[in-house]
Amino acid sequence: MIEVFRRYYTIRNLFLIALESVLLYLCILLASALFVEGQGAGDLSGLSLKAGLVVSTCIFCLYCNNIYSLKDTKGYTDLAFKLFQSFGAAMILLALFYAAFSQAIIGTRFFFIYIPVVVTILSIWRFFYVYLLKSGVLSQSIYIIGDGDLAIDICRETETEIDCGYCVKGIISPRPLEGISSVKAPHIDTCQGLAVRARENGVKRIVVALKEKRGNFPIDELLLCRVSGIDVVEGNTFYEMLTGKFLVSSINPTWLIFSNGFRKSRVRNMVKRLEDLVASVSLLLFFSPLILVTALFIKWDSRGPILFSQDRLGIRHKPYRLYKFRSMVENAEALSGPVWASREDPRVTRVGRFIRKWRIDELPQLFNVLKGDMSLVGPRPERAHFVEQLEAQVPYYAERFIVRPGVTGWAQVRYEYGDSVEDAMEKLNYDLFYIKNMSIFMDVVIVFRTIRTVLFGVGAR
Repeated sequence: MIEVFRRYYTIRNLFLIALESVLLYLCILLASALFVEGQGAGDLSGLSLKAGLVVSTCIFCLYCNNIYSLKDTKGYTDLAFKLFQSFGAAMILLALFYAAFSQAIIGTRFFFIYIPVVVTILSIWRFFYVYLLKSGVLSQSIYIIGDGDLAIDICRETETEIDCGYCVKGIISPRPLEGISSVKAPHIDTCQGLAVRARENGVKRIVVALKEKRGNFPIDELLLCRVSGIDVVEGNTFYEMLTGKFLVSSINPTWLIFSNGFRKSRVRNMVKRLEDLVASVSLLLFFSPLILVTALFIKWDSRGPILFSQDRLGIRHKPYRLYKFRSMVENAEALSGPVWASREDPRVTRVGRFIRKWRIDELPQLFNVLKGDMSLVGPRPERAHFVEQLEAQVPYYAERFIVRPGVTGWAQVRYEYGDSVEDAMEKLNYDLFYIKNMSIFMDVVIVFRTIRTVLFGVGAR
């Protein structure tokens, strides 16, 4: 694994993007070579610049279509369809660019040759790549020492995500494990001879996911593994790196205190605030026509005010007034009182259903960002009524209020929907990961994922 701006990526995943960028570039050269005379792409330096534009656009569309998440790709037919879909979108974007800058086009008949060539080559490469992943050739072998939910969850994640980069060779526990039947990894009942067994099975890393370490920690065996060159990592740290979230049910205050991250400084806070000011002003100006049209449609569709306002809790539990476009009937909670929002809420109006799907109802929150009540990126704000319940039932829930709430957040782009205490706990897993690892780079990643969510409807309410 390598670390970029305190977020973890497998070398293999970055290599995949780099390799496919090279393949796209080579396909451009191949397609250019197939032109008839008079349709060539010009000199090599000019071709390189034009090819860079094409490659960047194609990679962006592949990313937006979630093609780098293999768990969302159902078989080879779906993969081929997504490739055609992605390159079709790329061609539309390039056509719009070429309409304004005709000198950037490679050739009038270029894309009729390029699309079939690139889809064929990338499909063959992807089929081969998936085969290698399933064979385990590209995965690092690990042992898990554990006797609880954390050990099982780590094992389940590695088996579900074929591109996670790890293969569990065994779960080591002296006693039977609940849930062991739900995973494929074999159960090993002793730590004796751990270093020898690890070398024999090609294990390069040992994950210690013990629920209770006192009296159960195999210190001598792990020390021998460590000095033998086998990496030893704490279970919650590995789970965070593997999944991009916490598992609050398994962490303890000691781990939070001594783990890396949670770095805050006056400079970081100033940069974050400057980022919010620039983004909120720019987005308000850009979306001002859409804001005006939305206001007119809401007024035309149903009785009531255009804006909906509600008290929420912000940084350090400070209450503030949150603004959204009204998407429900007037006085929606007059009879029911505060309730969880639901996917098929009967109180939602016709216009409300549309603006919720495309997240247009969130645009007035940019004024909250401008005022300083919110940030562009952060945990979603909650109402005091629900916060009281959740802080009593969910461990570490109060810690999410150490930062400003956001218009979008890591939980919103990673977890589809939630309307229960269990969902709130799962979202907290992502919120705490964001707070621990927050950076400008991570904010940019979240914004791009939000755009993808809006455009492709992933997780839309």
